[in-house]
Amino acid sequence: MLFRSQGLPALEAQAVLAVVPRKSARVVAKTLKSAIANAENNNNLAADSLTVKSAIIENGPVLKRFKAGARGTAMPRRRKMSHIRIILSDGETNS
Repeated sequence: MLFRSQGLPALEAQAVLAVVPRKSARVVAKTLKSAIANAENNNNLAADSLTVKSAIIENGPVLKRFKAGARGTAMPRRRKMSHIRIILSDGETNS
């Protein structure tokens, strides 16, 4: 889903993510909506002119937990998290 949205206009990428029936699409759509709002409020950019320059999912922290195992042992569980990074561009600036 993330690779499909790269290079698209931001509003079109938001529409594409809205129809994908996966939980990950909802999380990415929420992050994209936040990135669009940040660009509008902080940099005074119009949402119509924004495009998705890059979208990356990186490894985040890992919570190490234990679950009860057979014969009183403890089985390790790793609860992994991710960082979602979306970079928008208006086509005029280099950032």
